[in-house]
Amino acid sequence: MAKRILHAGIGASVAVLLALGVLHSQQQLTGEIKADGSSTTYLITERMATAFRSIHPKVQISIGVSGTGGGFKKFANNETDISNASRAIRPAEAELCRKNGIEFLELKVALDGLAVIVNPENTWARKLTVEQLQHIWRPDNPARRWSDLDPNWPNERIELFGPGTDSGTFDYFTEAINGKEKVSRADYNASEDDNVIVNGVARSKYALGYLGLAYYEENRERLTAVAIRDREGKDFYLPTRENVLKGVYKPLSRPLFIYVKLASMKRPEVREFVRFYLRRSDLVRKSGYIELPIAERLEQQERFEKALAEMGLR
Repeated sequence: MAKRILHAGIGASVAVLLALGVLHSQQQLTGEIKADGSSTTYLITERMATAFRSIHPKVQISIGVSGTGGGFKKFANNETDISNASRAIRPAEAELCRKNGIEFLELKVALDGLAVIVNPENTWARKLTVEQLQHIWRPDNPARRWSDLDPNWPNERIELFGPGTDSGTFDYFTEAINGKEKVSRADYNASEDDNVIVNGVARSKYALGYLGLAYYEENRERLTAVAIRDREGKDFYLPTRENVLKGVYKPLSRPLFIYVKLASMKRPEVREFVRFYLRRSDLVRKSGYIELPIAERLEQQERFEKALAEMGLR
């Protein structure tokens, strides 16, 4: 009997969801939603937008990739409705929003790990400590050759690839490895396009780079992920979904965010898109990222609904 009741409950829930989907499609939402920011969070937002447009084809959703910092600049200038971010907004960025009359809501949407990558022909640096990464990326007297890290390694120049300075990935990595945001050597191949990093490392035997886990997963046949040992750790861990969720892939695990302008939330197409975004954790995983634990997902949904209620919306 209990099983029958449970199945009936699930069936009813599915029916309600289907009914809601029909209702939403009947509403014929229209309008335009503009997003910009992190190239990391872009992958999630783009997948969400594609799925949302299949239900609401009259809603146009444009998504730029200016990097987290570049996205916040556009957000503060009232150019976008949603800012994709791979780090939390800085006080100075939030203050610029305030000065320009931009009120916003921060929503955590996923978890990510930063992958340190090398060329598959690199057989010597499959494991690196945080101290070695700092030696590579620090601005003062950095390691320039692999043999600077270990005399048994090749006496060849390390060809470095990484995100540009407007990237939230750059900010997070530099703080985690060098102790302060934006503290990094400047003589590396920088790009806001993660595909440039992928291609650079894939073409050079002596290259090393870092990027979001999803881009590594998409290109794992062309790249090798490096196992990392934290400063106080004893073991090396690869950037995997399981290790991020367990909290053992340190210090290169992080949350991902979207920031939504409150004024934009007054428009039904924006409200429904954000609501859809927060509920479709399956699309987060299909994007190559790690969905929030269910308690955190519900917390973010409640946070959004509470903000709408305070604005007299639903």
